Amino acid sequence: MVNVKKEFVDNMFSVKGKVALVTGATGALGCVLSKAYGYAGAKVFMTGRNEKKLQALEAEFKAEGIDCAYGVADPADEAQVDAMIKACVAQYGEVNILAVTHGFNKPQNILEQSVADWQYIMDADCKSVYVVCKYVAQQMVDQGKGGKIVVVTSQRSKRGMAGYTGYCTSKGGADLMVSSMACDLSAKYGINVNSICPTVFRSDLTEWMFDPESAVYQNFLKREPIGRLAEPEDFVGYALFLSSDASNYITGANCDCSGGYLTC
Repeated sequence: MVNVKKEFVDNMFSVKGKVALVTGATGALGCVLSKAYGYAGAKVFMTGRNEKKLQALEAEFKAEGIDCAYGVADPADEAQVDAMIKACVAQYGEVNILAVTHGFNKPQNILEQSVADWQYIMDADCKSVYVVCKYVAQQMVDQGKGGKIVVVTSQRSKRGMAGYTGYCTSKGGADLMVSSMACDLSAKYGINVNSICPTVFRSDLTEWMFDPESAVYQNFLKREPIGRLAEPEDFVGYALFLSSDASNYITGANCDCSGGYLTC
């Protein structure tokens, strides 16, 4: 007898009824993933530091029937993160999915970059991931139902780049942290921890790179077998997959979603 159940196959990609907490929800990727979780039937708790933008997202999503709320928090501040998780639990009773999408960069040559600027990048992109994942993981452990943690890092975690001694270091640390957290959390507590590693995707900060006539764009295409740079919605499928039962046997992975960037 073939040992696979129809009910599992029918529902393995579903996140309906789950509670998804999204950090960096006002960013180009965070807002898209927040809405995607909502369209997929999850209850979405959005976090970020800009309350005005969070309010606007909440109004937009609720107008489309998405069950959502928000909390203002700096992801590198333990007290604010703790309060934000408590607010999510007060609103929805639990946290089942964590999507970490926030980040920061300030490219500078190491000879020009101050130690303070380097440390700020490390705090924003590495320490903050640790803080958020630590507190959410504890909430998931207390619930006793397992969970899914998805961290957005970067292909820059695998390759160095001029001016990126802060960013590459922080993203490399985040990817190793994901793998280590999986060792701590998966077997014992049923919490899957994975990262997705994109290259450049469209945002307010990267829009200038998308001019098809520019040398920057043409140079990127030499390393992109897929033939284009990414849009934020290109990562929706990966995030939903890693948040659903379809990925129950995947943990500690740094998942390439770069359009083939590392193959060339």
